[in-house]
Amino acid sequence: MDDQDHGSEILGRGAREGGRLFREWFSRLSAAPERGEKTAYVFVMGSLAELLRTFDFHLSFPEINSLQTAVRRVALDYLNLAEDYGYSPDICGYVKADVGMQLRRGEHPMGRIPKPALAVLTNACNTYIKWAEIWERMHGMPTFTLDIPGPRGADRYSQPGDPEFESDRKYVEYQLRELISLCEQVSGKKFDIDRLRETLAHANRMGAAYQRVLDLNRNAPAPFNALSDGTIYLGVANALRGHPDGARYFEELAEEMTYKAAHRIGTLTEEQYRLIFVGVPCYPIFRKFSELFTTRGGVFVTSQYLQFAGGSLDAGFEYDLRRPIESLAEGVLFCQRRSMYGMFFGERELVEMVKTYRADGIVFHAIKSCRTVSTGLADKRRALTERGDMMSLFIESDLVDQRVVSEAQMKNRIDAFFEGLSSRRLRAGGGAT
Repeated sequence: MDDQDHGSEILGRGAREGGRLFREWFSRLSAAPERGEKTAYVFVMGSLAELLRTFDFHLSFPEINSLQTAVRRVALDYLNLAEDYGYSPDICGYVKADVGMQLRRGEHPMGRIPKPALAVLTNACNTYIKWAEIWERMHGMPTFTLDIPGPRGADRYSQPGDPEFESDRKYVEYQLRELISLCEQVSGKKFDIDRLRETLAHANRMGAAYQRVLDLNRNAPAPFNALSDGTIYLGVANALRGHPDGARYFEELAEEMTYKAAHRIGTLTEEQYRLIFVGVPCYPIFRKFSELFTTRGGVFVTSQYLQFAGGSLDAGFEYDLRRPIESLAEGVLFCQRRSMYGMFFGERELVEMVKTYRADGIVFHAIKSCRTVSTGLADKRRALTERGDMMSLFIESDLVDQRVVSEAQMKNRIDAFFEGLSSRRLRAGGGAT
């Protein structure tokens, strides 16, 4: 096979295969009750998919379920149902969309979401805990909250091997052993440590390839858009974490992106500005939201979303298969603490991202119904401005609720942002990237 044939075979494969795998995952999830198979509700930050797969739980991600209702333009039906039931308009849109879905007995545009046999969550997001309490009241199933010790401060970010980190790791490991006992009770299956080694090995492969994919976007032009394409990658990363199909997908995706980088094939025909995205996308107008930037030649080369919503797969952590439970505890602690650090002290990380990806600007997108992600974004932007001369944009909308999304207002602000980028480039005497 010559290079041209090879290129025609792999170009676009990531989008095609990602869509197929995602649809098949929803299909298996919908069919689980008929097969007598049990489903665990988990979250993108700390899903513990590697452990739950050893008990043959299907995994349902409520954040993914909710954002799909927005992308497919049916979220308002679920939001109205939840608000009529008594939930306030100003709470997390993800939660209300999920409540509406539960009230409609799992009816979803991608299938039917089963009732949970178990819910597993971490304290990475304060909403997770209250959200799981809703399921307890609705379905009466057990929940397990994994308490992850957070960073003690901007300058106290302990790493594996530090005494403080080791103490925290033992604390997490003790909780994981409690969770194993609970999973045995709920699933009726004994824990198999060799199966855990298998899922951890698949996660190692996925993580290495995921990191490679993100690193390849340092190239100019960028092989993929971290906002639009990246959301597809995140879906597969969460749904198939610890699964051989997920590992294979990202290895093949890395092959595609390597080819594009080598042949200077960008996600845009003409890349003008390299941008970093901070926050969660605007899913009610997802395609249009992306086009507001791409039509002006703006490409999102990376985002903090690809880090925290990907379970920190990009962090370079590798499980030690010789000590699987201990290493799982270490990985969960390291990755979730890293996500928490990014929320509270993310300006340092952004400074490095600007340098690494040679970014021209940063877009901060605050979410009206998500205080966890949005609180402090304006302060983060100000702190970043004080550190260096970087163009930035601050816009606000929502991740589910189209009623609070003003496309015209966002377009005006985005257009002004690009005018500023253009003026700066002209003053500097530079041309297109």
